[in-house]
Amino acid sequence: MNSVNTSFFAKILLFGEYGIIRDAMALSIPFKEYEGSFRFVPTDAAVVAPEGKESQEALRSFAQHLKELAARGEALAPLNLNQLDADLDRGLFFDSSIPQGFGVGSSGALVAALYARYALNPCPVDHQLNKELLVALKAELAQMECFFHGRSSGIDPTICYLQLPLLIRSSDDLGTVHLPEENAEGKGAVFLINSGAPGETQPLVTHFMEKLKEEGFRKVMKDQFKKYNDACIQAFLQGDPGALFRNLKPLSSLALEHFDPMIPFGYHELWQKGIDTNAYYLKLCGSGGGGYILGFAPDFEAAAPLLKTHDPEVIFRF
Repeated sequence: MNSVNTSFFAKILLFGEYGIIRDAMALSIPFKEYEGSFRFVPTDAAVVAPEGKESQEALRSFAQHLKELAARGEALAPLNLNQLDADLDRGLFFDSSIPQGFGVGSSGALVAALYARYALNPCPVDHQLNKELLVALKAELAQMECFFHGRSSGIDPTICYLQLPLLIRSSDDLGTVHLPEENAEGKGAVFLINSGAPGETQPLVTHFMEKLKEEGFRKVMKDQFKKYNDACIQAFLQGDPGALFRNLKPLSSLALEHFDPMIPFGYHELWQKGIDTNAYYLKLCGSGGGGYILGFAPDFEAAAPLLKTHDPEVIFRF
């Protein structure tokens, strides 16, 4: 059983949001700005802080769900649920700075932390993990995270658990990957914009699944989204900014045209301005609807005046 103080970072899905459901590639990276870890309410605490109490209640509901899975013989990951119950009685809660509904893996970090602490046979954390182990781990964590979203690819908790960049080529082909070295003096930048309000994953995923019933939308996802998304990933990993931005523009345009409900309210004009000026391109961060928006700029200093009222936060320079 891992130490109670083990921390689990947030994540950012650089590419592959929604497309991963249709076998597009995805690239996810740890985001160490936020983290969460299990802690115990001090025994001498007269009053439990509201966030601690809320976390305890959520954990008890999650634990009940896991017990029901195990009782039906359906649990993919055997867990020490008796120890979890005992720890909950001792005041266990998940102390997290990861904002909920912002597309950076709040539920993924919780699932990863619980798996790390209570799995009877936890998957080793290693750069050299073989594909079969990774696929099995992703399936186990996806089943657990379904409690929070109704449907989960398993990618968020997997990267939160491994704390390594993860390249997903398809649902059964994934592996850890090395990112290009960051250039702190580089002109290009990946940045985040905080929309100021959380989004809700489950209704947006449901909307997307309904849209997939339309033949035209399925064709867009297969023939266009996958093409530009996968090309962006390859260009980013190869350190080829020219190819990256050539494919980012149509990818950003597709999101604006076909993912309207997922774009946070009030940001459509800013999204369009980036496409029109070529100064930056925006894309969804996670399921969208609120939370963070992800941006890429070939020359961040040149783009900054257009973005200044939105306080962009640079997370990677190249």
